[in-house]
Amino acid sequence: MEIEGKIIQELPMQSGVSKAGNPWKKREWVLETFGSYPRKVKFHVFGDRSDTMNIEVGNSYTLSFDLESREFNGRWYTDVSVYQARPMGAEVAGGQPGYGQPQQGYQQQGYPQQPGYPQQGGYPQQNVGFGAPGAAPQFQPGPADAGDDLPF
Repeated sequence: MEIEGKIIQELPMQSGVSKAGNPWKKREWVLETFGSYPRKVKFHVFGDRSDTMNIEVGNSYTLSFDLESREFNGRWYTDVSVYQARPMGAEVAGGQPGYGQPQQGYQQQGYPQQPGYPQQGGYPQQNVGFGAPGAAPQFQPGPADAGDDLPF
């Protein structure tokens, strides 16, 4: 899954030792989504990946994440675990444009010529298309329908 937004807060790094004796660490941030009704989402990066992710407060990112819920003492908790963070507007691997970047040549492509529209795009020259009044088709009876006034 993916989510886009701006990093608004970095929380303190957590670390410890597991029951098996292995060291662990976890870093957490808060992302605020874009749109009319922005949401705040706390997410974490676990293990060595937390050292390699260059997430900075104030920058916008596209985050790839996994969701997982677990039960503890009758209550449910949901974790948002991020495994990739791409700065918005940056190129992704393979030279493909990232989120927020138009594809090359997109604006240069023409639109197919349609009745009522100028050759170079823009607004219609006349009111045609969805919601426009038009002439109703007239029923022309065929030889089998000559004496039948039923619509079916």
